Amino acid sequence: MHVSRRSMVGAALGAALLGQRAWAQPGSAGYTPQVGQVGKDVVWVPTSQALVNRMLDMAGLTPQDRLVDLGSGDGRLVITAAKRGAIARGIEYNPDMVALSRRAAAAEGVAARATFEQADIFESNFSEATVVTLFLLPNLNMRLRPTLLNMPAGTRVLSNSFTMEDWQPDDSFNVVEGCSGYCNALKWVVPAKVGGTWQLGDQRLTLMQRFQRLEGSLGSDAPLLDARLDGPQIRFTAGGRAYTGQVAGRAMRGTVDGAAWTATQVS
Repeated sequence: MHVSRRSMVGAALGAALLGQRAWAQPGSAGYTPQVGQVGKDVVWVPTSQALVNRMLDMAGLTPQDRLVDLGSGDGRLVITAAKRGAIARGIEYNPDMVALSRRAAAAEGVAARATFEQADIFESNFSEATVVTLFLLPNLNMRLRPTLLNMPAGTRVLSNSFTMEDWQPDDSFNVVEGCSGYCNALKWVVPAKVGGTWQLGDQRLTLMQRFQRLEGSLGSDAPLLDARLDGPQIRFTAGGRAYTGQVAGRAMRGTVDGAAWTATQVS
């Protein structure tokens, strides 16, 4: 797939080279990418096909999704997503990699659904994505994090191995078979923005938000327990009652004890 810092390449070279051989590149017109080759911000190390498959499984990718791979390298993740029926786009700075990816997509018969553009990921618009994938270093992830957090609630973000610092992943999986370097898939779901004060019936719901995690209270003496977001879905327990619901802008609605509840943000 794509990238790692030069000092991190050595441990993954053997596995990456095996991954390159497994990922045949028909019609490469003489260009063969080299593991560890220097890029704009990083050097290139491909993601194993086993981890590509796991990341897409964790995303719950469907033909209704639009996937964008940031730093798409040899295009394997985009092509795999397209073969699963999704519309997939790769953004890659290296024009040779872009050309290689386009040839591979054509050879796999998915060029209509797998497209590639030569561009800087930090200057690109990928707001259409319902799934974003990346294999970038933590400092680059952090540069992207504000943009990712401003995407629609429910957007899934999948990373090979590298974190978003204090934005903890919602799910992770370490691939053992078919991968021996950079084998950890991390998943985040962009949470709705709910921090503030809400009117829920005749009570005030106060929410303090840290990414998908919530604290707060309902009324004057009911602290929230087990409170968190899963994209636009919210859940919390207050006064011994379990609330579940959906956030839509400045409104929420859901059920508690089988009865409907609604809330409106007031500040």
